[in-house]
Amino acid sequence: MSQSSSDCIFCGIVGGRVPADKVYEDEFVVGFWDANPVRPIHILVAPREHIPTLNDVPADNPVLSRIGQAAVAIARKLGVADFGYRLFINVNKGGRQEIFHLHAHLIARADGKAV
Repeated sequence: MSQSSSDCIFCGIVGGRVPADKVYEDEFVVGFWDANPVRPIHILVAPREHIPTLNDVPADNPVLSRIGQAAVAIARKLGVADFGYRLFINVNKGGRQEIFHLHAHLIARADGKAV
């Protein structure tokens, strides 16, 4: 059960219609702080294009590479790239996906301890 782009909160965020604390933007993806963080650093990296789940990414779409590149830039900016962080994508309800707009979670602890 996926949302259409017209009622998708992440489409509103990446399109600038819904406020969010953004930490990264380029022509392909936007990185912003999670509204309900599980760690001191919890950033969501979402493509500007509405793609409901990882299962819906076309084979010729470089979106995963763009998400990865953005995550590295964000981790460097936040000072966690060298120590480490987690980057993952939840897929569908059984995989704990709550917002049906493809996004990756970048999480880390700010105190230099393992996540």
